[in-house]
Amino acid sequence: MFLPIVRRFPPLLLRGSNRFASTGFVKTEVDDKTGIAVVSMNRPRVNSLNLDLLRDMSSALDAVEKNKYSGMILTSSFETVFCAGLDITVMHRPEEAAFREFWTTFQDVWVKLFNSSFPTAAAINGHAPAGGCLLAMSCEYRVMRPNFTIGLNETQVGIVSPLWVMATMNNVLPRREAEMANTLGTMFKTEEALKIGLIDEIADTREEAIAKCTKFLQLFAKVPKTARALTKQSFRRKYFETLDREPDFWAFFNHIRKPEIQKHLDMYMEKLKKK
Repeated sequence: MFLPIVRRFPPLLLRGSNRFASTGFVKTEVDDKTGIAVVSMNRPRVNSLNLDLLRDMSSALDAVEKNKYSGMILTSSFETVFCAGLDITVMHRPEEAAFREFWTTFQDVWVKLFNSSFPTAAAINGHAPAGGCLLAMSCEYRVMRPNFTIGLNETQVGIVSPLWVMATMNNVLPRREAEMANTLGTMFKTEEALKIGLIDEIADTREEAIAKCTKFLQLFAKVPKTARALTKQSFRRKYFETLDREPDFWAFFNHIRKPEIQKHLDMYMEKLKKK
C-alpha cells in the first residue's frame, strides 16, 4: 500500500485566540475563548481510514481528554468528503499481524470517541459512508452540508458490520430504522438523514456547520463535567459493551478473508490500477 509522504510536526502554539496542532493526517485547532477543539481529518484524498490516520485520530482524542477541552468537533479538511470509511487496501489479502494492529487501533478510536467524557459533535462537510458514518454517529450531535450522503453501506459490498458498529447506529436511530438501514446498506441524502434523525441539522458551509456544532457544545458550559460525562456514558453503556475486542477481531478478520469478499476486493483493486 502506497501512502502520501507527510511530515509529522509537534504541536505548534500560534499567537492569537486559537491554538493549532498537526500530527500528520489530523489537524487540531483550539479556540481559547470557547475551549472547543476542532479536529480535522486530513489524509488525501478522501480520509480513508488506514493505520496512520487512525493513530493520529487516537492521539488527537487523547489530547482533547488530557487538556480538558470543553468539547470537540470532528470534521474534514476536504470540500466533498468527510470520511470515505476503511481503506479498502487494508482489507485486501490481509496478513494477521498487520490487520490486528489496524483493527485494534480502529477499536481504540471508536472507544475513545463514543465513550468520551467530553461532549462531541460532527461537522459533516462531505460524503460519509461506512466508517465515516460510524465516526459521525459516535458523536453526540451531527450537522451536515446539503447534497451529500451518509450511511452504513457495508452489505452493498458483501461485508457484515461488527456488532458495535450496528449498535452505534441503534444508539441514534430507532431499532427498526437502524435494522433496515443496515440490512439494505442505505446511503441517505442529507435531507433524508435529517428526516429520520441520523443528523440533527443542515448547514450550507463547513464554517456554518462548525458554528452550529459549537452552539450545541456550549449548551453544556454550565453543566458539571463529571455528572454530564457519567450520564452520557450510562446511556451508552449497553451499546459500548457490544464490543468484545478479541472475538470481534477474529470475526471480522475471518469474514473479510472469505473468497467471495476477496473476489470483490480483487476487482476493486484492478479498477484502482487502471486509474
